[in-house]
Amino acid sequence: MDAKTVRAELLKLKTELVSLSEISEEARATVTLDQQSVGRLSRMDALQGQAMAQAAERQRRTHIQLIEAALQRLEKGEYGYCAECGEAIAEKRLKADPAAAFCINCAR
Repeated sequence: MDAKTVRAELLKLKTELVSLSEISEEARATVTLDQQSVGRLSRMDALQGQAMAQAAERQRRTHIQLIEAALQRLEKGEYGYCAECGEAIAEKRLKADPAAAFCINCAR
């Protein structure tokens, strides 16, 4: 893959993740625990939903950081090479995960 294609794919992934983050902002908001307006089970469901949304947001933020690191490697001419051993990362691996920083052997 050429640098322009890789950059476009990484930026597209980052944009999608940022968009999902914005959409899910309300789900991550603080849950109001007003016993007068909702029952105990409804509050528990709301808290569980909030916890799941927060966990998904942490995963999105981590993935965004990995994408930004891949973009930096691309700028330095280091993209596609394992950060551990320096060997080329298989093209299939990069197609599956364009932000991959390690070859399959080092990732294990």
